[in-house]
Amino acid sequence: MKTRVSVHSYPSALSRHSFKRSCIAAILLMLTTHTAKTADLVQIYYDALAHDARYTSARAQHSADQEKLVQGRGGLLPLVTANAGVGWNNAKTTTTTPNPFTGQKTKTKNSQQYNSNSYALQLAAPLIRVQNWLQYKEAALYTELANSLFAQETQELILRTAEAYFNVLNAQDSLNAIAQLRAAASEQLELARTSFKVGTVTITDVHEAQSRFDLASAQEIAARNASDIAKEALARIIGHTPEELSKLKPGILIPPPQPNDIATWTEAAEKNHYGVQAQTLLCEIAERALQRERAGHLPTLDLVASYGRSNRPSGTVDRIDSSTVGIQIDVPLYQGGVVSSRTREAAALKIKADSDLEDARRGAVLAAREAWLSVTSGMAKVRALEAAQNSSASSLTANRLGYKVGVRINIDVLNAQSQLADAIQQLARARYDTLLAQLRLKAAVGTLNEEDVRAINTLLETKTASTGS
Repeated sequence: MKTRVSVHSYPSALSRHSFKRSCIAAILLMLTTHTAKTADLVQIYYDALAHDARYTSARAQHSADQEKLVQGRGGLLPLVTANAGVGWNNAKTTTTTPNPFTGQKTKTKNSQQYNSNSYALQLAAPLIRVQNWLQYKEAALYTELANSLFAQETQELILRTAEAYFNVLNAQDSLNAIAQLRAAASEQLELARTSFKVGTVTITDVHEAQSRFDLASAQEIAARNASDIAKEALARIIGHTPEELSKLKPGILIPPPQPNDIATWTEAAEKNHYGVQAQTLLCEIAERALQRERAGHLPTLDLVASYGRSNRPSGTVDRIDSSTVGIQIDVPLYQGGVVSSRTREAAALKIKADSDLEDARRGAVLAAREAWLSVTSGMAKVRALEAAQNSSASSLTANRLGYKVGVRINIDVLNAQSQLADAIQQLARARYDTLLAQLRLKAAVGTLNEEDVRAINTLLETKTASTGS
């Protein structure tokens, strides 16, 4: 953002040197201070759509799979080929002629050199080719399969992005909680040292406070490292180091899933989960493949037509034009047992596909149940941890007051500080896990989309952060 500096008048006491220093300071301030809008979940998701390597790979694979239908259709269309050739010929002939009167033979040698050329145009149109028709239907199923797999990969991108986003927020929450714990431990250490000097506490209190302060310092280093790692994990998805992220609004209420019935969700997952849809298509593809291999025993009928011309300036014929139109039938009699073997292979793969479909259905039901239970138990856990945080805060206040009046010892205050920091971290993690479980529940029934990302985005703060050096 550009900043305009307007100077109308200056006090006469301001020297030229001080005026120059003021201008330099203003320029440095403009260069080192900028206003950056925090990134929310929707913005991060858009970055992931554009820069995630895994999603880009899936998009390219989806585009490639769309060509299978065109390739399958090609087996039903006519095949037209053209060929041409030119050659240099050097012909030498020897002719033996017997004399009918004397019986002697006379040999005559001839040498001829000439160019010859030819070209031909051929057409073959399938009339009855069961294999080609089944292959076309199989290619159409592969196109549907590609659409299903790409939709599933889009859902996976939402889940991966949201999880990485919340991991960054959770790491920052943990770092802030531990930083507050370290600051509180530092205050308690100074208070213990002061009290020891005046003789109101023992050296044990000082050592305990020092131990908690050192532990909090080590935890802060670990938490800062975890925060950096979480940012790098998110950067792998969005293609750049994330800026400041919007946090959850304080005291948010996580709505229950609708409908609030686990049976409805599991039934929907058994039918609509993208893994189930993909496996259902694979079963149909396996059935088509089995029919196609069996069709290898069937005859084929083609319409064939050709036209050709050959130029040969030698002898009595200089040019030959030929054209043919007809129907050609091929009947496979014996192909070394290859067709029968491929048929048995396709039959076994059909059984495998059916078993994989049943496994996919069971897995979808299990995923829906796990997500449902994670949402419901997570909501209960959030409520319990909110109460625990309030209780821990009240306990810390009471212990600090008790320590000042002499009814609590130093270790009581330190334990209360640690308990509050732990409650804050657990509450933040429980909220993120519950929101992720809601997304996984939507993914289990195949309905997770951008609208769900926007719904969670409404739970985030919207603010502008000013940063500078």
